Amino acid sequence: MTETLIGRTAVAEGEERRRRIVTSARRAGSVDVTAIAADLGVSKETVRRDLSALERRGLVRRTHGGAYPVESRGFETTLEFRTGMHVAEKERIAAAAAELLGDAETVFIDEGYTPQLIAEALPDGRPLTVITASLATAQCLAARPQVTVLLLGGRVRGGTMATVDHWAPQMLSEFVIDLAYVSANGISREHGLTTADPTVGAVKRQAMRGSRRRVFCGVYSKFGAVSFCRFADAHSFEAIVTDTRLSPTEARRYALLGPEVLRV
Repeated sequence: MTETLIGRTAVAEGEERRRRIVTSARRAGSVDVTAIAADLGVSKETVRRDLSALERRGLVRRTHGGAYPVESRGFETTLEFRTGMHVAEKERIAAAAAELLGDAETVFIDEGYTPQLIAEALPDGRPLTVITASLATAQCLAARPQVTVLLLGGRVRGGTMATVDHWAPQMLSEFVIDLAYVSANGISREHGLTTADPTVGAVKRQAMRGSRRRVFCGVYSKFGAVSFCRFADAHSFEAIVTDTRLSPTEARRYALLGPEVLRV
């Protein structure tokens, strides 16, 4: 009986420790093995085992020396949170993505902070029609005299400040779009592109259907991550734009699926 009680106590303590690790990762955007070990009063090896267990559950993704949280149906970061994470990388990605505009006259710009930066990086001296579900993107482009902004209707999600529900994809279905800049919560070779909310996935899926060209833009931490709702395959894109922290080996694996992979 004593051994059984001790075993149950150890399991309970382990689960509580892992819960605290996930909470810390979601609050700060990542956790460091050394720091979390000191905070919890356990060895670094114990934290590494916890992170491996959490990764198997799909709650975090391991990195060298730590981990970051994976967004899911029950956990999704807000737009405000995203504006403070990987800012330099997102700015480089946005600049490189804007250079892929080519002769496109109609452009879909997805919700999220990286797509918002792409909107800001688009050239200011030519006519463009931009379709978006993002209130922030619509606001930053509305003052440009040569840009026509079409804001998709629907319910506004407070965390992302973007519209969803049936109105948004229905409106999108009426357009043939030259180029779509698409984001995601995760991208993997096995599961494709995923997002945390089915209503968001419906908007992205329709944007993929209605566009002639498609560019995915996302920081290295998106790669290998899998969220709740799948909306596209990686091979459906002309280009994937990310930062240099995605390894050349992994970039080549995605390039073999068809897209040009740009690490900036």
